[in-house]
Amino acid sequence: MRRSNKGYQITANSICFLFIILFVYAATSKLMDFNHFKSQLGRSPYISPYANWMVWAIPSVELLITGLFLFPKQRVLALYSSLSLMTIFTTYLIVVLNFSDSIPCSCGGILATLGWKEHIIFNGAFIVLALIGILSKKKTKHTT
Repeated sequence: MRRSNKGYQITANSICFLFIILFVYAATSKLMDFNHFKSQLGRSPYISPYANWMVWAIPSVELLITGLFLFPKQRVLALYSSLSLMTIFTTYLIVVLNFSDSIPCSCGGILATLGWKEHIIFNGAFIVLALIGILSKKKTKHTT
C-alpha cells in the first residue's frame, strides 16, 4: 500500500520540528552557559586550538540551520545540513572515545547528562531522522 503525500509531509514536518527543538535548545544552552562551554571546548582533544572561534561557530550553525527550517523551500537543505552536523558531532565523539585519554563533554543542558554510549545513540537517532526526513521530502515532490 502506497503512503499518501500527506503522510510524507507530516513525517517530514515532524522531523523538521524535532530538529528545530534540538538545535534551539542546544544553542541556547551553550550560549547561556558560555564560559563553561568555552572551557570545555578548550579542553577537548583535537579541537582545543580552535576553541575561540568554535565556541561561536557551533551555536551559530545550529541557529542558522534552525532558521533554514523556518522556510519551507529550504527544509531539504536544512535536513542535509542537520545530517552533516550530526554526523560530524558523532564522528568526533567516536574518534575521541577511541583515541583520546581526556573526554570532556561540551554539550549543554540535559544533553550533558547523557553517557557517551547514550550520546552516540541519541545522535545516531537524529542522523536516522534526518535521512527519513530527506527521503520524505523527496517523496512529497515525486508524488504531487
